[in-house]
Amino acid sequence: MRMVRFHTYGGPEVLTVEETPVPRPAEGELLVEVAAVGVNLPVVRLTRGGPDGAGVPLPHAPGGDVVGRVAAVGAGVTGWEPGRRVAALAPTGAYAEYVPVSAALAAPVPGGVDDEAAVQMVRGGQVALGVLRAAGLQGGESVLVTAAAGGVGHLSVQLARTIGAARVVAAIGPAAGAAKTDALRAVGADQVITYDELSAGGVEPVDVVLDGVGGEVQRACLEALAPLGRLVAFSGAGATVDVNELRMHSRTIIGFAMAHFAGGRPEVYAEHRRELWDLHLQGRLRPLVHRVLPLERSPDAHRIVEGRVNVGKVLVRPHAGHC
Repeated sequence: MRMVRFHTYGGPEVLTVEETPVPRPAEGELLVEVAAVGVNLPVVRLTRGGPDGAGVPLPHAPGGDVVGRVAAVGAGVTGWEPGRRVAALAPTGAYAEYVPVSAALAAPVPGGVDDEAAVQMVRGGQVALGVLRAAGLQGGESVLVTAAAGGVGHLSVQLARTIGAARVVAAIGPAAGAAKTDALRAVGADQVITYDELSAGGVEPVDVVLDGVGGEVQRACLEALAPLGRLVAFSGAGATVDVNELRMHSRTIIGFAMAHFAGGRPEVYAEHRRELWDLHLQGRLRPLVHRVLPLERSPDAHRIVEGRVNVGKVLVRPHAGHC
C-alpha cells in the first residue's frame, strides 16, 4: 500500500509517498481502508520539528482524522465487522490507503452522512463542541472565534449559533479576503474582523473566546473579554499571562486538549458525537470543504493549511480515482 512519511524536518516538501506492507490491526484496533483524511494544522507543524531542532522521532507518518470502511478487526474488538463505514482518529499513519485505529476512538458513520462531512465530525466537530461546552456558553452570550475559517473554527461559529449565542464574531488573518468573510457570514457570523482589527480594539467586549491561534492574537483576545468572560485555548502557543490581571477583570482562561477529553470523559465524548451527527442530519451544522487532493499531493495540502488560506477543511484521498 501507499503511505506518506517524512525522514527529515522541513516544509511540506519533506513529505514523500512510499510503498509499505498493509498493517495488521493489533488487539483493540480496527484496520480501516481509508476513503479520506482530514489535514490538521498541529500535524502540519510537526514536519518543521521543534524550536530546539528536536521533534517527533524520524521517520514519521503523519496522523489525522480518517473516514473509510473496516477492512479487518483486531482481537478483543466487538460490535464491528468488515465493510462497515467508520470515522476515527489515527495518531500516526493516517495519510495511507490503510491505517489501524483504536476501536475506542472510532465511530460508525450514519446513513446520509458523506465522507467529507464524516471526517470533519470525528475531530473538528468534537473540538468545536468541546471548547464551547468547556467555556460554559449560555444562550444570549457573545462569542469570539479565532482561526474562524479553519476546520474547527467554521464549525465553532455554527455551533455557537445553535447553542444560542446572541453575537458571534469571527476573527481571521489580515490577508484573508472576501471569500472567507462571505463564507463565515453565510454560516452565522455577525461580524468578521482581522487580527489587526482585533488588536486595535475593533470589537465590543465578548463573554467567550475560542482561541486556536495563541501568541499576540491570544493577548488581544484576552483584552476583548468582558468581566466574567472565559477564554478557551485549544491550539497554538499561548501568550504569557499576568494572573493578577485576570483577577482584576474577573477573567478565566481554560486549556482544552482533545486527547484528555476523549480519553478521560468517554461518555461525554460519545454524547457529543451523537449530537453532532444529529445537527448535521438536521441541516443545522454544515461542514465546509476547501479542497480535496490525492495522496501524492499531500505536500500541497500542507501548504494550504500552513498558509491558512483555506475556508473549511482540506482533505486527502489516498485511493486513486476518489478525488
